[in-house]
Amino acid sequence: MSNTYKILIVDDEYPARQELRYLLKDYPNLEIVGEATNAGEAMQLINALDYSILFLDIQMPGVDGLELCRQLKESGKSPLVVFVTAHQEYAIDAFDVNAVDYLLKPVSEKKLQETVQKIISRLEATKSGEKTSDSGNKAETSPTLEVVPVDYQGKTILLKEQDIIFINASNDYTEIKTYNKKYLSRFTLKELEKRLNPNLFYRCHRSYMVNIKKVREVVPLYNGTLLLTVDDMEKTEVPVSRSQAKKVKKILGIDS
Repeated sequence: MSNTYKILIVDDEYPARQELRYLLKDYPNLEIVGEATNAGEAMQLINALDYSILFLDIQMPGVDGLELCRQLKESGKSPLVVFVTAHQEYAIDAFDVNAVDYLLKPVSEKKLQETVQKIISRLEATKSGEKTSDSGNKAETSPTLEVVPVDYQGKTILLKEQDIIFINASNDYTEIKTYNKKYLSRFTLKELEKRLNPNLFYRCHRSYMVNIKKVREVVPLYNGTLLLTVDDMEKTEVPVSRSQAKKVKKILGIDS
């Protein structure tokens, strides 16, 4: 029997709330049980009932959606948050409050379907973790938006996960490599490890994380370490520490 997850829609515009209701009606395991027109109403409803998912506008009278997320975090409430907004420029701020996704109005059915799948996978994984946890504590999840903000020529741009080849931590900065460019990231390697899809990215060395789907050659070295030739323009060789070599070969299906 599948789980049913409770949704709260927060938007000061009635047509926007109705549109979301219409788009979400075809998902039987999602139940819209509340609507709010501002952050104050939303907080009252959230304090009265445990919602699994919050579809939240950013620009609202009074407290905006970003600040509401910060208040929720401080209060210990933890519904998964999806921002639904007409303003693309807030995408970076969504990272800081750990939103699961960021939908631009008007919301497309295809994009909403992708978001719902992501949310349900996250919630079901959390429930599974709660059932199997020896300590009984809730399993922690690390929401991702499948993009990483990086600094480039005085601007912040969003890199898609699939465009990242590898990541290298050096001294006081972290460098992200795509096919033909390098970008500086505000995040540490440890933070990126939590933020990125673990099915794509693997911490192969204390200073490197690699997109496993971008590996083209594996070269074993005499001391038990490996070199991974990746699919960037320079065919960079990414080191694999001896402690991680066996795991990397197993992931790649070349474990002997």
